[in-house]
Amino acid sequence: MRSTDEARLTALFDAHAAPLRRYVVALTGDAAAADDIVQDTLLRAWRTPRILAEDPESLRGWMLTVARRIVIDEARSARRRHEFAVADPPDHAGADAADLLLDGILIRDALATLTPDHRAVIVHAYYLGRSVAQTAAELDIPEGTVKSRLHYGLRALRLALQERGVTR
Repeated sequence: MRSTDEARLTALFDAHAAPLRRYVVALTGDAAAADDIVQDTLLRAWRTPRILAEDPESLRGWMLTVARRIVIDEARSARRRHEFAVADPPDHAGADAADLLLDGILIRDALATLTPDHRAVIVHAYYLGRSVAQTAAELDIPEGTVKSRLHYGLRALRLALQERGVTR
């Protein structure tokens, strides 16, 4: 039974997919949406046993009607009404000022939980952009101590951020 349905669906696809796609592209002007609608139309045919039982060559009218109704339903859908087409989509989504402010507050609070030594090394290395050697010279400590404090300070900072709900 299943292989018979697959053979009938294949015959339906072979007979009607290309003309159906051209029809939907003419209705919508969108080739990508047309592919989805053709697929949905064939899926509905596959789910309707009486359609699969008929001769594939005689179903073009049914297929066009179903595709047209899918196009109309798509045009009326809430998703479509709330989407706005733009000529050039943005390359990437950037954080807005509120996100940056909240991130800064979270990090400042988490940094406040660290020991002064760990906080000083992290601020020099990450916020002031200093190298290990520069940080060691400015804080008057050995480079190995800078590396150690960075390691343990970052672990403590990560834990403090996790306690505040930061998961990334």
